[in-house]
Amino acid sequence: MITTDFVPGSPCWLDLGAPDVAATAAFYNAVLGWETQSFDEEGGDFRAFKHNGRIVGGLGPLTEEGARSAWMLYFKTTDVDATAEAVQRLGGTVRVPPTDAGEEGRMAQFSDPLGGQFAVWQPIGDPGLQMVDDPVSLNWTELYTTDAAAAREFYGTLFGWQTSAMPLPGGVEGTYWLITPAGLPEDRMQGGLMQLPPEHLVLTGGTPYWHPVFAVEDTDDAAAKVKANGGSLQMEPEDAPGVGRLAVCVDPNGADFVVLKPSPAV
Repeated sequence: MITTDFVPGSPCWLDLGAPDVAATAAFYNAVLGWETQSFDEEGGDFRAFKHNGRIVGGLGPLTEEGARSAWMLYFKTTDVDATAEAVQRLGGTVRVPPTDAGEEGRMAQFSDPLGGQFAVWQPIGDPGLQMVDDPVSLNWTELYTTDAAAAREFYGTLFGWQTSAMPLPGGVEGTYWLITPAGLPEDRMQGGLMQLPPEHLVLTGGTPYWHPVFAVEDTDDAAAKVKANGGSLQMEPEDAPGVGRLAVCVDPNGADFVVLKPSPAV
């Protein structure tokens, strides 16, 4: 499970770049009930997504020319500069170099050697998300990659992640790799990765990518709201034994995310 007791390598923030911030805020309000609040007194376009007064993510305009609208996942680091050096040493790319974010912290954005984009956050005044693992907030992270072994090697070396294998649910052939932060027990699993051929990664033209999973009370209701508000579904709601009922969603700008009603704890 993801908690707000963030440790190095755990997801601690996520934000969404969108071509139309106001319209995107309205979509997520309709689907997940999120409200938005500007990060600055001038009411600029960089906003916090909130639920019950607690921050569950961020929203802002696209800042890279030609970039697709997508959720960006940030993992905690204690030294953003050292992480950037390690990314390059391991064959990744620094897309946004280590940058100060006021008095709140420092950040950087990268691509792994296969092209999957991710980011890191070094907290100073702001640890990150205020609500996780509750409806309607982040409760899992997931990487679709074209080479699971290479991805495990890269992220395992970079963050010290522990990975364990499980069969894909529902009798589907293949392996799903579960991710746990370094040194923590398996009940602190934070995400997973799976290998897919490039032709299955249609949103990115074959490039690996991360996406968030949001817990919901009713997967079918959330999926219906996605379609009713201009989004689409890559996978209709279905049950995954031992996981829960989930649907793979795409917002009107093409950013993908998963909604999941988790199975009851045993």
